[in-house]
Amino acid sequence: MRRFLVDNQLPAALASWLKTKDSHAEHVLAIGLAQSPDTDIWRRAAREGAIVVSKDEDFALMTVLLPEPVSVIWLRVGN
Repeated sequence: MRRFLVDNQLPAALASWLKTKDSHAEHVLAIGLAQSPDTDIWRRAAREGAIVVSKDEDFALMTVLLPEPVSVIWLRVGN
């Protein structure tokens, strides 16, 4: 089963929708990481083998800069 961690700039409804597609998905707000630094979210995704879904370019950059292998879906759409 695919695991997703949905970042703060995206609606919690996205995590709910992903669950309907046979995926395990959590929104950072639901797990107490809404005010956490990106690195904390990154470490959680690395530990759980989750894919980060975000509009934040920082996560895309982290795929190059940090040693933990985390996949990122970087959404580049308007609000």
